[in-house]
Amino acid sequence: MEAGEAAGAVLFLLAAAVSLLAAVSTGAVDFTYLVTVVGEGSSTSPGSGGGGGAWWREAWVRARSRAVAPALQVGVWACMVMSVMLVVEATYNSAVSVAARLVGWRPERRFKWEPLGGGAGAGDEEKGEDAAAYPMVMVQIPMYNELEVYKLSIGAVCGLKWPKERLIIQVLDDSTDAFIKNLVELECEDWASKGLNIKYATRSGRKGFKAGALKKGMEWDYAKQCEYVAIFDADFQPEPDFLLRTVPFLMHNQNVALVQARSQKEHGDSLLNTGTLLGTAGVWRTEAINDAGGWKDRTTVEDMDLAVRATLKGWKFIYLGDLRVKSELPSTYKAYCRQQFRWSCGGANLFRKMIWDVLVAKKVSSLKKIYILYSFFLVRRVVAPAVAFILYNVIIPVSVMIPELFLPIWGVAYIPTALLIVTAIRNPENLHTVPLWILFESVMSMHRLRAAVAGLLQLQEFNQWIVTKKVGNNAFDENNDTPLLQKSRKRLINRVNLPEIGLSVFLIFCASYNLVFHGKNSFYINLYLQGLAFFLLGLNCVGTLPVHCCF
Repeated sequence: MEAGEAAGAVLFLLAAAVSLLAAVSTGAVDFTYLVTVVGEGSSTSPGSGGGGGAWWREAWVRARSRAVAPALQVGVWACMVMSVMLVVEATYNSAVSVAARLVGWRPERRFKWEPLGGGAGAGDEEKGEDAAAYPMVMVQIPMYNELEVYKLSIGAVCGLKWPKERLIIQVLDDSTDAFIKNLVELECEDWASKGLNIKYATRSGRKGFKAGALKKGMEWDYAKQCEYVAIFDADFQPEPDFLLRTVPFLMHNQNVALVQARSQKEHGDSLLNTGTLLGTAGVWRTEAINDAGGWKDRTTVEDMDLAVRATLKGWKFIYLGDLRVKSELPSTYKAYCRQQFRWSCGGANLFRKMIWDVLVAKKVSSLKKIYILYSFFLVRRVVAPAVAFILYNVIIPVSVMIPELFLPIWGVAYIPTALLIVTAIRNPENLHTVPLWILFESVMSMHRLRAAVAGLLQLQEFNQWIVTKKVGNNAFDENNDTPLLQKSRKRLINRVNLPEIGLSVFLIFCASYNLVFHGKNSFYINLYLQGLAFFLLGLNCVGTLPVHCCF
């Protein structure tokens, strides 16, 4: 294990220990308060109130102080511990990110990289360069009823700068619509007539979804001849020099399994070589895929699954933050929620399935095992959504009606402020959107927590795969000739998100109660804003999102 990796892991563990020790030593975490609350509640004398309604008010006070407040207080301290875990993780990641920027860290400083063809750039193959200097590369494009974007992705991949005789393009079409399948096949035939080595591949059934399609694609004889495999989802459009910038890293660093470009879904920490885990916009070494056991369909995050297994085999990963790939964001709020649910549920489920594999792995250090299980899985996949929803959308709102409940100021004010600061430090260019981002993430925490629970407990929906609907250029280009399928009208019940509406009513009620009956704390401004965010998203008042983004 390298010295930098060891030092980072040790620093992370020490920071977590010091934070918890400081909280206990200063009295911030003090469970004796729970005993005091129960004691005070039990000393309330019955029958002390007057009037016809005094008995039920006294009964409520007794129940509140003896049962409700103690139960919620346990939840408060659990959230405080998780909040410390979260802020330490965020601070550590921010420190690493800032340090990397200050020292000008780039992958080329750690990993060998040399341009192909002596750095001649585009069109080397057209200028008589020796094509044998280029390794065989296969580009996979998995698709499923991608009517709106199939031309964009196939066209972008066919425009990659690479010798035609050293490049195989494989379109893995799992479409169930015969009309769409015919269009995709015709598009492949059109590019094949232009001299591209493009293969149109289908299969019977959709077992394993995307992972199953990728696995089947690797079984073809021509696929076994390729040293490297690039993968692009149907809505991704790589720049022509994508392979020229990524493949050399794999050629000159035999311990590297994956070179990953920047895109909307980022996981892991490339500086610690735990992988930036995506299933698209990256180039895999075929040997690494096989060594890790190939693609598996046991979760909805097949990319993360493969990358973690490759990590446990000792493979390294390279993340190119300055290599951006144009892709499409989910165009509606519901589509975004489904996408986030699939990722969050899959990550939590993979955590459950990988614990033992990580513990018994022999090719990674104990510190890296701790990092994978604690930081990568536990804190990011479970703790983060649990704190975000339970503390800020349940406990704090309810606390305005339960004066016996103690909320430490450091947990409900200082830690959120610290998280806000470290987030702003890592993303200073997005500082102006932070308030809206906080409110939006507050709503999304409900979906992510539900997904995490479903994944951990393997509930019925834990392995559901709903493909994100694409719009391509149809929403913005009046001259686009891609045919559109007829859209059916939705009933009102399907246009309103009832969970969000319900939470908005709850939050607005708690805010109003706090405004009218002032207690120990005044949270009504925050609660009104959160309630408004839930209400607007419950009514889908976000319009159609701009979908084409370069990440």
